[in-house]
Amino acid sequence: MDADAMAEARAPRHAGRLILLHWVIAALVFCIWPLGLMIGFVRDDVKLGFYLLHESLGFLVLWLMLLRVGARLTSPSPVPFGTAPMRQAAGLVHGLLYLLLVVMPVSGFLATNAHGFPLLWFGLVPVWSPIGKMPDIAGTLSTVHTVSAWMLLSLIGLHLGAVIYHQAIRRDGILQRMS
Repeated sequence: MDADAMAEARAPRHAGRLILLHWVIAALVFCIWPLGLMIGFVRDDVKLGFYLLHESLGFLVLWLMLLRVGARLTSPSPVPFGTAPMRQAAGLVHGLLYLLLVVMPVSGFLATNAHGFPLLWFGLVPVWSPIGKMPDIAGTLSTVHTVSAWMLLSLIGLHLGAVIYHQAIRRDGILQRMS
């Protein structure tokens, strides 16, 4: 490892609250995404339960992401490192991940309401919606939700690929910033 890479490896970590939110949201997404995909394949008698869990966890992700955005805006960041194109690519991917992790739950929440199914969060708390049953826009909102889900999956793959590249090839210690 050259001197620059060793200096980068000693770079400080992200704030603890950002690390916690990162891993909690990541774990939720890795549960929610396949759960949403499976909804189309489960028996009708359990489908509503799958929807309820998928929507409730998605709504939780929305609130956690709003906390994360606030924490990100109020926390110091470790010094960025890597080449200028790497830093730009990382900034773009992270920005899009943040955006999609807000757009996806919002569009899913609004889509289910527009289809006429208001959210009862975890079967306990009714959640107010700015829209009621609106079949004219339900399909569009569902499409936004689905497209953003596939875009998110692609970006997660890119993000994980970058982590592997930094950990296995560059060996620059970037993973330690988020652990």
